[in-house]
Amino acid sequence: MTTSGGPPTVETIAERAGVSIASVSRVLNGHGARPNTVRRVEQAAAELGYVPNGVARSLKGGRTRQLTFAMPDVGNPAYVSMVRQIQAVTKPLGYRLLLHSTDAVAEDELDVVRSLADRTSDGLILCPIRVTDAHLEVLARAARPVVVIGSLPDAAAVDSVRADSVHGTALAVRHLVERGRRRIAFINGPADTVPGHNRALGYRAALREAGLTPDPGLTVTTEFGIEAGTRAAHRLLQARPDIDSVFCANDQLALGAAHAAHDRGLRIPDDLAVVGMDDSELAMAGQPALTSVDLGSAERGRLAAQMLVARLEGGDHPVRCETVPPRLAVRASTAGVRGAAAAPGPATADAADAGGRVAAGSAS
Repeated sequence: MTTSGGPPTVETIAERAGVSIASVSRVLNGHGARPNTVRRVEQAAAELGYVPNGVARSLKGGRTRQLTFAMPDVGNPAYVSMVRQIQAVTKPLGYRLLLHSTDAVAEDELDVVRSLADRTSDGLILCPIRVTDAHLEVLARAARPVVVIGSLPDAAAVDSVRADSVHGTALAVRHLVERGRRRIAFINGPADTVPGHNRALGYRAALREAGLTPDPGLTVTTEFGIEAGTRAAHRLLQARPDIDSVFCANDQLALGAAHAAHDRGLRIPDDLAVVGMDDSELAMAGQPALTSVDLGSAERGRLAAQMLVARLEGGDHPVRCETVPPRLAVRASTAGVRGAAAAPGPATADAADAGGRVAAGSAS
């Protein structure tokens, strides 16, 4: 504690240590001094309860060593996978990671980008599920580097990492068709989002490719979440008891659909095959374990972090846009489906050699 009752200052530390104010300033700012001086200043600062003002120091030096990751839902396992990889890249370099849940509210996403002007964060990784003209305008004027995990127009001057959910959805539908399924339902997230739009495209295209006519009565759109998936599956199964399989836009929805099937006395996969998307930890938590499309959440987080660090540490370079190809992880929720040979157990089918990349601007 200070003897004057006020917060410790450079002057009070210098007086306690018996050194000059300039010496205290050099030590506290990490500019070096003689070992004896460093020891005396650090001891005096500790005795007086001095706490470095990191914000003030960052304002002076222009760097905070803090990064922000803004995502729609902090509870979604796909974003948790991203966080782990972002930290794996940035933490060893001395960056702290701030997490912010936007709840997929556009104005919140825009505010996070605008807040970079406050200089409390060196850079931002943003996951918007809707991209509007306002997003593009704010991103173009961002005060600090931003990397977007999601789809942007080709002309956007922002680094981005995207998934290929069009092809990922097609992988799931083809898999169900190969296992003898023909009445394939689809539980999608909000259709006005980029992922919702692209997954619907992939679903319809894969059905047509298999010679099946898309039936609007087999599609339900809802919010993401396990309870939402349960409600949506009950609605589908009540209205269309002939459904033999269901593809869900994420693993949360798929787990909910599995709950609904159990509630109705249906056996998975014998009566109803279920496929999810994201291949998150939830896929292994299902009973039986869920077949799921891996959209490379962890890889997208890693790439986004590397892009952001490159902007912060490496200066100017061309805008980058990377697409992570999807893979299908086959598990018990579809294996051994009637009308097809038993699947060879848990496996991962790499889609990179089957058109894993799509036209720019269509993947998410």
